[in-house]
Amino acid sequence: MKQFTLKKEHKLTSTEAIERLFSGKQAGAEVQQALCFPLRAVWAESIGRPKGQLRHKFLISVPKKRLRHAVDRVAMRRRIREAYRLHHAQAEEISATDSRLPLDIVFIYVANEQRSYAAIERAMIQILSAIHPSAR
Repeated sequence: MKQFTLKKEHKLTSTEAIERLFSGKQAGAEVQQALCFPLRAVWAESIGRPKGQLRHKFLISVPKKRLRHAVDRVAMRRRIREAYRLHHAQAEEISATDSRLPLDIVFIYVANEQRSYAAIERAMIQILSAIHPSAR
């Protein structure tokens, strides 16, 4: 049951890492993206963390331009976080066997209205399989 937890260590809080992901420029490693409606993911290998730290760090962005009401943005953020919480463990196990560094991931909500949890979960599974092709 512990594999389904998300702790503070999973949150991406480094302003430098966030700026690198949103600008699309990173020294050394390339920033990659995947779109699976209603989510878009942008990820890159973390430069500042050692290989021994296996946790990927993530950030969820639900723009005010897409969903005007704060209640709707919070609901979508919760649905995205829950989908990631349930499906991130297998991807992290695969990255532990790889020689890659831990990843910094940003999930961006791109739909103009609220979507069901099932749609969010399908998109999350497809995005995680794009990040780790051998995961599914």
